[in-house]
Amino acid sequence: MSGSRNLTFWTGFAVVVAALAVAPPLLPPFWERFVTEILIWGLLAMSSDILIGYTGMVSFGHSAFLGLGMYGTAAALLLLPPNLWLAMSFGLVGAAAVAIFVAYFATRLRDIYFAITTLVFSQIFYVIIFTWTEVTGGENGLTFRQPPLSIPFLFETRFSRETLHWFVLAVVVLSYLVLRRVTQSPFGKVLQAIRENEPRTRAIGYHVERYKMVAVMLSGLFAGLAGSLYAIQNKFVAPDFVFFLISGEVVIFNVMGGMGTLVGPVAGAAFFWLMREAFSRFLTEYYLIPVGLIFTAMVIFLPQGLLGFLRRRLNE
Repeated sequence: MSGSRNLTFWTGFAVVVAALAVAPPLLPPFWERFVTEILIWGLLAMSSDILIGYTGMVSFGHSAFLGLGMYGTAAALLLLPPNLWLAMSFGLVGAAAVAIFVAYFATRLRDIYFAITTLVFSQIFYVIIFTWTEVTGGENGLTFRQPPLSIPFLFETRFSRETLHWFVLAVVVLSYLVLRRVTQSPFGKVLQAIRENEPRTRAIGYHVERYKMVAVMLSGLFAGLAGSLYAIQNKFVAPDFVFFLISGEVVIFNVMGGMGTLVGPVAGAAFFWLMREAFSRFLTEYYLIPVGLIFTAMVIFLPQGLLGFLRRRLNE
């Protein structure tokens, strides 16, 4: 039974990835860019699932990791010769540094206190970025040139819409495979034990705080990767992406798609953005009302999210 489920999963996974790979030439420019953005938001949601779904720690600080990944990438592109890998490395270092700082303090707390602490830290970084105009550009943000797509010693070319989409898709798929391996490793099993019963996990000898810190750092690193991709796609960064509302949306992605599944939050991000785009075309500034009603209904009637609902239907 387990083998057939795995075969079904990987077959479906391959079909979805293949569909996303062939989509760019078939879509109008707006929808092609829209799908690429959904992939980036899906990576952000996936990174937060390490904390929310697997460790049982609700974080409202992912906007800080996303934003520092964006600003680190922007700094590299503005101050150094344009290099894709160097810019992404700067974004990852920025996000990782913030994640280590937040993890050191926040992981000493549990439940709502952890969530509030991450929220406070995200707001601290938002205020710093918003007010440090000389470095961050303040509310005007920063603009920069998009680096070329390059593989050292092989080729270098400018990004087109199609190549950018394929690059983002490759990064997201690789990130998923890495995170899936992590969650299925002994380390991931300890995180799930912390989620289910933290006192018992501590009692059998695991250093719970250390595992939590690594989980926050890992989650922040992949959130920074999403921020780096977003900056490269849009050639622009702004303080709005560090605001705590972004973190709230990431939690919504997890709840809608299904926590503790990795692919569920990606589906939740896609569903949320498609709803938002559809309703905003007809209801303009009132589009959040139906989005909120649908989200409330899903929390009540589909508490396991879209992926949990599909799993239950397939097992009937």
